[in-house]
Amino acid sequence: MAEPDISDCPFEKRFPSQLVRDDAFYMSLAYNQAIDAWRENEVPIGAVVESAGQVVGAAHNRVENSRDPTAHAEMLAITQAASSLGDWRLTDATVYVTKEPCPMCSGAMVMARVKRVCFAVTDPKMGCLGGAANLNDLSGSNHHFEVAGGVLEAECRDLIQEFFRVKRAEPGGL
Repeated sequence: MAEPDISDCPFEKRFPSQLVRDDAFYMSLAYNQAIDAWRENEVPIGAVVESAGQVVGAAHNRVENSRDPTAHAEMLAITQAASSLGDWRLTDATVYVTKEPCPMCSGAMVMARVKRVCFAVTDPKMGCLGGAANLNDLSGSNHHFEVAGGVLEAECRDLIQEFFRVKRAEPGGL
C-alpha cells in the first residue's frame, strides 16, 4: 500500500460569487487559503483580512516550512493588512479565519484594534475568543471587537479533521 501523500488535498477550492461580499464570501477565501496550507503540509488554517470591502491580507499557516512558531495564518494576514493599509491600527478591518484564534493571534487582534473577527470552527482547547478562554472579555483591555462564529463551520471542520486523520495514518504519524 502506498503512503498517503499529504499534499494531495481531497478538498476543492470554493469559488464564491463576487456579487455578494458577505461573511460566507470572505470565509470561502480563508478556506481556500487553508487548502493551500494543506498542499504545503501545513495545518490547514487560513485567514483573510477585509477592510472597506477589499481583501487587504490573506495567508495560511506557515509554521512548519518557516520553522517559525508565530507564522500562524492570522498573524501573517494581519501583518499584510497593516502593510497594505499603511497603519498598524486595523480599526475598520474584519479578520476571517477558519478556526478560532489561539492566545497569540487573539492578542494580536486586540493589539491591532480590529473591528471584528469571524471564525468558522470553535477551538475548546486553545481558542481564545470563547472556546477555552476569551481575551476579548478582559475588563482592563483598551479594545474590544465584535466576534462571530460558525460561518462555513462544517466545511472548515471537515478539512481540519481530515488533515489530521491523514497525518495520523502516515508511518510515524502523530
